[in-house]
Amino acid sequence: MDTRRGIVEELTDDHRRIQSLFDRIRSAPAGSAERSALVEEASRELVRHATAERSHLYPAVRRHLPDGAARAEHALRGHQEIEELLRSLREADTGGEEFGRLLLSVVTRVTRHVVEEEQLLFPRLQALCPAEVLCELGAKVRGAEASAPTRPRPAASDAAPLVRITSQVWGPLDRLRDLASRRGRR
Repeated sequence: MDTRRGIVEELTDDHRRIQSLFDRIRSAPAGSAERSALVEEASRELVRHATAERSHLYPAVRRHLPDGAARAEHALRGHQEIEELLRSLREADTGGEEFGRLLLSVVTRVTRHVVEEEQLLFPRLQALCPAEVLCELGAKVRGAEASAPTRPRPAASDAAPLVRITSQVWGPLDRLRDLASRRGRR
């Protein structure tokens, strides 16, 4: 892996991976085990991605963009909505109408988030943040995602220092729970 990749490239790759999972979910039969497994995988990816953004992207946005605080707060509200939807989706019957409605809401909200970041936020961050800082943040994002929790916690703090601390606790616990429950195994 290229260690010179910055935060924008890392997060954009995440977006592509998640959008690809959404495409696979849409093509899987409703109520199937394949669709359920893909939804679980997308949920894990979204939680890891959100953890990395809370820990490293939004503090950089606050620091380097003139309107960074407002942009970060808007994005954090969006993350909370997505995690609430993911939690509800996890509890819904995979073959039911509610599951389909919730899944559509998740895909719609995540797609809006991706468009906002890639078209509005990332270009401004690249223009106003030094390249070496963007590269350092890319490495930090890779580390944060590797140890991040895998289950949504919409009520968790969005403060970057608390996200990093709670990730050190929830990440390993979630991975143990995933292993014990065979979550993510096909």
